[in-house]
Amino acid sequence: MISGSSAETDLASRLNSEVPHSARIWNYWLGGKDNFAADRAVGEQVKQVYPDIVHVARASRAFLGRAVRFLAAEAGIRQFLDIGTGLPTVDNTHEVAQRIAPESKIVYLDNDPLVLVHARALLTGSREGTTEYIDADVRDPDKVLRTAAETLDFTQPVALMMLGILGNVADDDEPGPAEIVRRFVGAVPSGSYLVINDSVITPETVEAVRTARSGGADYHMRTPEQIEQFFTGLDLVAPGVVPTPLWRPEPGTDPAKLNVYCGVARKP
Repeated sequence: MISGSSAETDLASRLNSEVPHSARIWNYWLGGKDNFAADRAVGEQVKQVYPDIVHVARASRAFLGRAVRFLAAEAGIRQFLDIGTGLPTVDNTHEVAQRIAPESKIVYLDNDPLVLVHARALLTGSREGTTEYIDADVRDPDKVLRTAAETLDFTQPVALMMLGILGNVADDDEPGPAEIVRRFVGAVPSGSYLVINDSVITPETVEAVRTARSGGADYHMRTPEQIEQFFTGLDLVAPGVVPTPLWRPEPGTDPAKLNVYCGVARKP
């Protein structure tokens, strides 16, 4: 957990503003201010070859709100583990959930020092609920789960929020993305939910990733079918795995498809 000035000093010492980071690049695309010149440079390079990336970032953020509202209001979920949350903007998971159910408990996870330095700003949830932050890597699910259990009750349903995080894990990493998902899903009880959102492979997005890698950032995209495989053994909520803007869009809107897919599924 993040607490105390010594922890913040340690995090600040790990911060390298010369190396671009996906969370800060994403923040730049969302119009945020918590990024550095290196992040903006890569962000602009990607935008040049893939202008839709800004729309992808904003559509992904909007999906978070719709998914959390569904989970809190319709599914009755009161515990959220937001894995790889990135830098905050507005309507973060705890804000959306606690607006509906003030008693909701939210644990955020990230390992970027700039994100973690901002943790204190996140620790301002409702008085009835709880909001905590873990300094850990998604590739160490045992540590994440062990630390999250200090706040969350893993005998009760938990929503696993994995928005934009699996693209940071290569298929040949150990553990790889499928194993990471399996271990997180295996740790939560029946009635829990898995939420995934990630960009998918197209000629445009492949060029965007190539550009990002040349600038020092990395990402690993997959096909819609590969994203759907992460939900194996779970019950997908309608409309299934679809382009993110098309997942339960707001009434009266006519969203366009983008090269980013999402899904929400319940553990039976």
